[in-house]
Amino acid sequence: MKNFEKRYEKVPVSIFSDAEIASELVAKQVAALIKTKASEGKNCVLGLVGGATAVGIYENLVQLHRKEHLSFKNVIVFNIDEYYPIAKDELQSRYRYLHEYLFNEVDILPENIHLIPGDLQKSDISAFCVDYEQKIKDVGGIDLQLLGLDGRGQIGANEPGSMFNSRTRLITLDYSTRMGAASNFFGEENVPDHCITMGIGTILEAKRIIIMAWGEGKSRTVQKMIEGPVTEMLPASALQNHPNASFIFDTASAADLTRIKTPWLTGTVHWSNKLIRKAVFWLCEKLDKPILKLTERDYNDSGLGELISEIGSANKINIKVFNDLQHTITGWPGGKPNADDSTRPERAMPYPKRVIVFSPHPDDDVISMGGTLARLSEHGHEVHVAYQVSGNIAVFDDEVTRFLDFVRDIASLYGLDQKKAQTAYLDTLNFFKSKRPGQIDLDVIAASKTAIRQGEARSACRYLGIPEDRIHFMNLPFYETGTVKKKPVGQEDIKIIVDLLREVKPHQIFAAGDLSDPHGTHRVCFIAILEALKQLKHEEWLKDCRLWLYRGAWQEWDIAEVDMAVPLSPEESRIKRMAIFKHQSQKDRPLFPGTDPREFWQRAEERNIATAVKYDKLGMAEYQAIELFVRYHFEKE
Repeated sequence: MKNFEKRYEKVPVSIFSDAEIASELVAKQVAALIKTKASEGKNCVLGLVGGATAVGIYENLVQLHRKEHLSFKNVIVFNIDEYYPIAKDELQSRYRYLHEYLFNEVDILPENIHLIPGDLQKSDISAFCVDYEQKIKDVGGIDLQLLGLDGRGQIGANEPGSMFNSRTRLITLDYSTRMGAASNFFGEENVPDHCITMGIGTILEAKRIIIMAWGEGKSRTVQKMIEGPVTEMLPASALQNHPNASFIFDTASAADLTRIKTPWLTGTVHWSNKLIRKAVFWLCEKLDKPILKLTERDYNDSGLGELISEIGSANKINIKVFNDLQHTITGWPGGKPNADDSTRPERAMPYPKRVIVFSPHPDDDVISMGGTLARLSEHGHEVHVAYQVSGNIAVFDDEVTRFLDFVRDIASLYGLDQKKAQTAYLDTLNFFKSKRPGQIDLDVIAASKTAIRQGEARSACRYLGIPEDRIHFMNLPFYETGTVKKKPVGQEDIKIIVDLLREVKPHQIFAAGDLSDPHGTHRVCFIAILEALKQLKHEEWLKDCRLWLYRGAWQEWDIAEVDMAVPLSPEESRIKRMAIFKHQSQKDRPLFPGTDPREFWQRAEERNIATAVKYDKLGMAEYQAIELFVRYHFEKE
């Protein structure tokens, strides 16, 4: 590879600003191949992948079919894997996924669709796998195989340790793989134990491969795949040996590549203030030294001599970065009145401020910025909390039964309509007896789950001193499908946000900045906020409004990127924990836990403590915990 900045990378890598742009490019490449094959009178054989990674690609292909008349009549498809056992009509089946996102929307011929079934008799699987391999050979092999990247480097469902010459087969899914899929199956216990997958050997025989990854959750795996050794413990590393593989990532998933994480190790860089901070913090961690103890030799011996040459001395760099970091720390997240705010992250005036905290789900506010929320309320700001979606699908069914049982008793106690309460309770019990995982709830059950989460959110807000008339349940329509799969954000969603912003006219907005997952609720909610602000950009009040981003329970900001750090005392950490506890339906074991076994309060608390330790090691004052925020500069003109 000629480019020096990429010298650590063993294969060509393309990095895009976001997954949408990358998905559009991949779709255009797929479309170009289909057209080329059609012009030659040949079929185009595609290997398809399921999961969130490919959604944008399939949506773009459907648009190309509708608007540019891209025909799929010469396309033959094979899917890469399928859960086993699973019925074709189950929400989580690759069969249903591919039909809903692609096949039902284009003119592909049914006889050209070859999918791995998840409902075979176990005794028939071996013969099917042999036949599947033969069908691929009979059509001349796969012209283009699309791949996503799983968290431990899986391609298809090939778990770490899979042999590079493996073929299509039944495999047992690892526990961590099943935990990662738990959110789609409404609980880990519903995830199938097995999967039928193309083998790595089968995948490597494709004439061309495109592998994609989106989001910072994949960044460490991407780094190992691109810069590390080829090993069966990281199945995707086998692609380093493929002669025609493309590696396509968004900036978040590429964040741990050397040219992104530590670009000064790859050659000359432009030293922005944040890159200087990033380099200094990296050096502090590497040498286990605070900022003000770094020497010129430390810089020179670690590949940062160029920075010394540009700035002048280690002492000047150290003092600059130390002061910059110190100025991010504030106990006044809404601004300190009657104080010099020239080096503070928030302006002093106006005071008090009108503040809107947007929370995608009904507990993200307290999980991610509960201490800051308590501080804003304590300082007398007019704090509004806007819960963007109901979060009702994250409530366990037995919680509904418990609450409806409670309603029966209350009806009896207060002389209310006991017959209606009894009917709702019995209808719910009967429905749950035959309910399948992922099945859409009855309206009364969905409404009950929404009411449970709203009640918990009100309880947390009351605990933090936020009056009920400042609590807003937006219930954005895009979310209310009753399933994990959501609708695209539309103008009806954006109008709800616009109306609230116009009503409050905030000086500060706090929003979830989890931008890395292209199909996660947090990202969708943030995009809706940005679109609402875009539609309001000519309004006078917006000129005096700042947007601050927090991170959810999954990731934390890189300190080098941080613009405001709010320290928490032991008592404030306890207050935050108690506010999270008010969300009892998510306590002990949330319905969608991800791969992290800790409860959300534990994740948040340990993350905030770890952040305080990092500040301490860099030479700042020692705090119990710290919450971090990044200022987002949105268009105002």
